[in-house]
Amino acid sequence: MKDRSKLTTEKRNPRSRGIDRLDAKGLVEIINREDGRVPTAVGRERKRLAEAVEIIVDRFRRGGRLIYVGAGTSGRLGVLDASECPPTFGVPPTMVQGIIAGGRRALVRSAEGCEDVAADGADAIDRKRVGCKDVVVGLAACGLTPFVRGAVERARRLGAGTVFVTCSPEVRRRVRADVVICPVVGPEVVTGSTRMKAGTATKLVLNTLTTASMIRLGKVYDNLMVDLKATNAKLEDRAERILMTVTGITRSAARKLLQRAHGEAKAAIVMHERGVTYAQARRLLSEAQGFLREVLSPSRPR
Repeated sequence: MKDRSKLTTEKRNPRSRGIDRLDAKGLVEIINREDGRVPTAVGRERKRLAEAVEIIVDRFRRGGRLIYVGAGTSGRLGVLDASECPPTFGVPPTMVQGIIAGGRRALVRSAEGCEDVAADGADAIDRKRVGCKDVVVGLAACGLTPFVRGAVERARRLGAGTVFVTCSPEVRRRVRADVVICPVVGPEVVTGSTRMKAGTATKLVLNTLTTASMIRLGKVYDNLMVDLKATNAKLEDRAERILMTVTGITRSAARKLLQRAHGEAKAAIVMHERGVTYAQARRLLSEAQGFLREVLSPSRPR
């Protein structure tokens, strides 16, 4: 598509015309009203979000990885989501990864020209040694970014699962991927500034993909992040509170139990509830494929 003015993400927003004449209160109000459209747009994509989650979970269970690929704001959001999975869900850093056009430097400084070569995206996929066990999620608000399109196409040819996230309905049918997620948030308050509504929609989509996938893998018990690793003061406090909530023990007892469990909240819960050692708790969890509910209530379905 040569004329990008036809893309929803590039159109002028009639509701924000004349914003340069508004005072601070008026600006905040109009931005807030537009932001309010984002959750509804993402909600309309829930069927496709669920399809993508099933693909991701299937690849995870086969030992595969989830790899985000993006440029600019989209790329940064992918790297951000990937980096937050290890402390939240106790997974290795290699399980969820982010690729951004321009590399690490582009995380903190604009490198927009790096997104224009499709072959560079394909090369990035090759460097990650992507295979049929992996899932590659392309992130491009406009849906046209060559680096992202090249990466997703390369991943598809390698047999990987593919998902594409865009906010431009005009390109939806032109994207070759297993699932295309397209929250239509409409034109931006500042024309073409996709770090705004499109960026917010992308963040919500990524939150949903990883959180839902990790829950399906048994990384959450009830609504508690029981697979976290207590590696700093904040996480130690959270782990202690989780133990107190699930087992009913005191803060002091939770702290001691967590120490015996090497900072692993899930293992600590099993140790207390089943009256076993750390090694036995790890074995029971392994036999239950990590599902704490299965260990605590073996007769109940997951």
